[in-house]
Amino acid sequence: MKKFFSPGRTELAGNHTDHQKGRILASAVDKGLHAAVMPNYENIVRIKSEGFPDIEVKLTDLDVHPEEFGSSKALVRGVACAMFDLSASFGGFDAVISSTLSSGSGLSSSAAYSVLIARIFNELFNNGELEPVAIARVAQQAENLHFGKPCGLMDQLACALGRAVYVDFLTNEIVPVNADFSRMGLTLCLTDTGGSHAGLDTSYARIPADMRLVASFFGKELLGEVDPEEFRSRRWDTADRPVRRAKHFFDENDRVPAMRDALIAGNGEEYMRLMNESGRSSERYLNNIVTSATNDRKLERGLELSEKLLQGKGAWRVHGGGFAGCVQSLMPTDYFPFYKAEMEKEFGAGKCTELKLGDRHD
Repeated sequence: MKKFFSPGRTELAGNHTDHQKGRILASAVDKGLHAAVMPNYENIVRIKSEGFPDIEVKLTDLDVHPEEFGSSKALVRGVACAMFDLSASFGGFDAVISSTLSSGSGLSSSAAYSVLIARIFNELFNNGELEPVAIARVAQQAENLHFGKPCGLMDQLACALGRAVYVDFLTNEIVPVNADFSRMGLTLCLTDTGGSHAGLDTSYARIPADMRLVASFFGKELLGEVDPEEFRSRRWDTADRPVRRAKHFFDENDRVPAMRDALIAGNGEEYMRLMNESGRSSERYLNNIVTSATNDRKLERGLELSEKLLQGKGAWRVHGGGFAGCVQSLMPTDYFPFYKAEMEKEFGAGKCTELKLGDRHD
């Protein structure tokens, strides 16, 4: 019996920049998926997961099954297919998986799961020869093609590397980052506000579509390919939603390396200043807090309450895609118990979770 672990991830900087060949700062966290695994040599993957139905996937069928979109079976089949495309080996195994990633936590359970399956195939059938970046690309392909999630590579890279990472998707620069908020006397946390992501596909899709529209004025496909100064030198109607979202992209893209440098230097005050800038930009320009599709205002309430509690003390921002889900907050460690208690009065017990960066499962 072999043991495997795949961490979840948190987005630190770069809100909706990765799909435009922008920059991101993300990190694996100390919560994730644990698996106990035995090879079975039957070309079948059987998985028991606590709280979910057992699954069985025959590895002789690697076709895309649209009816499996969004399922664990799709990720297993997709990872095997991506391994095949790499001419890497894969085979059957039996596994029992347990999770410390709570539902709605915003820690990218699909990326953690696909990276976990890729790690199992890599260790059992390839002598661990695939490097973490290759594991991440395998996981991304599985999510894109078989799972039906058109995601970038941010989540998978953070999960596969097991630490904080800075990525520039335009230049393909991938740099591991030494990051530890505790040495700054700070605590990072996520609060699940309970908003549902159901019915938000169109709202999410409009963001990259709006950004691509602005890029097309410069003869480019993505905003990351556009000269920021050329964009800023033009007169734009700032009441226009695509323009506002493009402004967010260029400002956020500049913030990411600055937040990386503050994190590396252990400059908590500067990091929190930039984190608040990022949050305000997402709210004001990216507009990914409330959508008319659902008019769900739980995330908005979480941000408003965080501002009330943390103004002058810490930082807060939308985490991930937005429109529903989580508030990410950073504050002095001695203030965290009070913040947690107040947020959980509003959103429920256990909804505010402390995060530690990096793969600390042992």
